[in-house]
Amino acid sequence: MKYERHGLSIGIERVENHFLLSLKARGKLTHEDYETITPMIDSALSEVKDPKVKAIIDGTELEGWEPRAAWDDFKIGLKHGNEFEKIAIYGNKDWQKFAAKIGSWFVTGEVQYFNDYDQAIRWIHE
Repeated sequence: MKYERHGLSIGIERVENHFLLSLKARGKLTHEDYETITPMIDSALSEVKDPKVKAIIDGTELEGWEPRAAWDDFKIGLKHGNEFEKIAIYGNKDWQKFAAKIGSWFVTGEVQYFNDYDQAIRWIHE
């Protein structure tokens, strides 16, 4: 039997009201993946008044989303979009660059796509 790994790994660091959110997406994401991760994000951000979030998303192992999972991702952007200062998307597929552009329409902060992890980290910390 072959197991297909998928899901989201999350790291959250907080210094006062500033957050660094790091996500690693793997495989084809499902609604169940978002049922696990969304409460974690909601809980971390609800603890602080006017959170300022910088995020790095590693999509190098991401294959895509199931339709309902794509909707879940969109809802997170709508709910927390004004809390993000910067989102760096690190990937290795052409469609990810396009997805980053679309995602930038739903957040007030800056969104940039990178194919080099070190450049993404430098940009996040500028």
